Amino acid sequence: MLKFGAATLAAALQSAAFASAGQSPSPGASQSVEQWGLFELTLHGPASGNPFQDVTLAAAFTHEHRTIEVKGFYDGDGIYRVRFMPDMQGEWTWTTVSSAKELSGHTARFDCTAPSSTNHGPVTTAHRFHFVYADGTPYFPFGTTTYAYLFAGDANAANSLSGMKGIFNKTRACVLPKPLGQGPQMLPFPNSGGGADGRGGTNDYTRFNPAYFQLLEKRILELQSAGIEADCILFHPYDAWGYKAMPSEVDDFYLRYVVARFGAYRNVWWSIANEYDLVKAKTTADWDRFFRIVQAEDPYSHLRSIHHSAVIYDHSKPWCTHASLQSYDFEKSTERRAAWNKPIIYDEIQYEGDVERRWGNLSAEEMTRRFWLAAVRGVYASHGEVFISDETGPHAHEPSWSDAGRLRGDSASRINFLYNLVAAHTRVGLNEFEGSYYLSSGTPNELYLWYFDYHRPARYEFPLPSTANFEAILIDPYAMTHAKLDGTFSGKSRIPLPNRPYQAILFRKVSDIVGKPTGKAPTPEVQD
Repeated sequence: MLKFGAATLAAALQSAAFASAGQSPSPGASQSVEQWGLFELTLHGPASGNPFQDVTLAAAFTHEHRTIEVKGFYDGDGIYRVRFMPDMQGEWTWTTVSSAKELSGHTARFDCTAPSSTNHGPVTTAHRFHFVYADGTPYFPFGTTTYAYLFAGDANAANSLSGMKGIFNKTRACVLPKPLGQGPQMLPFPNSGGGADGRGGTNDYTRFNPAYFQLLEKRILELQSAGIEADCILFHPYDAWGYKAMPSEVDDFYLRYVVARFGAYRNVWWSIANEYDLVKAKTTADWDRFFRIVQAEDPYSHLRSIHHSAVIYDHSKPWCTHASLQSYDFEKSTERRAAWNKPIIYDEIQYEGDVERRWGNLSAEEMTRRFWLAAVRGVYASHGEVFISDETGPHAHEPSWSDAGRLRGDSASRINFLYNLVAAHTRVGLNEFEGSYYLSSGTPNELYLWYFDYHRPARYEFPLPSTANFEAILIDPYAMTHAKLDGTFSGKSRIPLPNRPYQAILFRKVSDIVGKPTGKAPTPEVQD
C-alpha cells in the first residue's frame, strides 16, 4: 500500500510505504498530490553493509512527453525514499531503478491536482532583477537570518518561527551545525570519541545520521507552512567538528545527499556557503564545483547563490541565479546589475542589536533605513539581530535571534511596513531611476517612489510625466504612517514636504491625460 504526502505539514511528514518488499502497487491504482506538493515513495531494501554508498536508487517520473529522473536516498533502518515535486497537473507515471533488486522495477501512477490557495510553487527569478513564484504570483524577498533554526530545539525554533510569521518571507539557515548559540542536539555524521557535543571526536564520513536530517526536514516544512522560503546554507566557517575541511569526495557525497533529501520541498533555496572566503580549506575551483553539483543534482533548479565576507564571488557565472552579498554599499548596485544582470540580495547588512562588535549594534532606525536604501536602489536586503540574552530570569542564556530565538528588536515591523508598501503597488518590483537627484525607483509612467534619506527638504519640485495624473502619498518609514495628499499631480509638481529626515513620497498613476500621447517617461532629473 502506498501513501502520498500532500503540501500540508502533517501530510508531507507522512511516508509512502510498500506493504512488503518487492511488491509493486497495481499500475491501475491512482493516488493524488497537488502541483508543487510532495510525492514521497518509500521502499524497504538492504540494511547491511553501508547502504549510503553501496546502493543506488532513482525513479523516472513521466508526464506526457516529459521524463524527470529523481535520485533517492537511504534514510536508515532499511528504508529508502524518493521525493518528487510535480510541476504540471495531470497524470504522472513513475518507475524505479536501483542497484538492489528489491528496489528496482516498481511502477505506478498518480494524479497531480490543482495547488491549494497558499501553494504558489517554488520561487524563481523574473524581470531581470526580481523574483516570482512559479504560478506568477510576485515574490519580494524581505528576509531574516536564523542560522541555527534548522537544528534548534523545539522551544527555540518555535520562538523563532513565531517571530518570522507574517513579517519575513525568507530566512537564511545553516544545514551543517554551528557551535554558537544553542549547540546541536545531534550531528549529521556519526561521531565517536569526542565530548558530549561531539567536539574532538572522529567523524565517520562514509555515512549520515538520518535523524539529524529528519529534524531539518521538519523545520523546512514548518517554514513552508508559514509561507517562508528556506535559504539553506550548505557550508560555513563556524565549525567545531571539522566539516569545513572535509575531503573533496566527502563534500560531494554530502551535497548529493542533501539535494536528494531537500530538493522536492518547494520553499528550498541553495546558498552554497556563508562567508565562503573564510573557509580556507576550499578554493574557488571547489566552490565552482559545488555549484555545478547542486545544479546537476537538483531537477527543480531551485535558486542558487553564495555569500562572502571580504572577497565577492563572481556572480556572473552561469550557475548563480542571483547575488547574495555581505555589504550595505547599495550605491554600487547599478554597476553590479550591469556586470551580473541578475537580482541582488544584500543578505547581511549588519545586525540590529547590543553586542560590542561593530556589526552587531545597529539601531532599529538604521536597520530600517538600510532596507529603504536597498528598495530605492532596486535591490533587496535581509534582516538580522543579535541581542544578548538576560543573565538571569526566564530568558537567561537564550540564543539570539540570529541563531534562532525570540525577536526582540524594533525594526521588524517597520521592514514589514515597507514590504506591504512594495507589494501593494507593484507586481514586478522596484527599479532604480538612475541619476535621480534624490534616490527614487519605481515603474516609468506608473509608479514613482522617492526616499530622502538623511536629507530633510521642506519642499521639492517632482518631475512627473505630463501624460498622466498621479496621486501622492507622504510616508514616514519609521512611524509607519502614510497620508494621501489632496488632488492629483502631473508634470513638474512642487509639493511641501515634512522637513524631517528619512521621509518618503510615493506617486501612483490614477489616470491618463486625454489628448496627450504617452511617450517615454522622464527620469527624475539630475540637479547640481
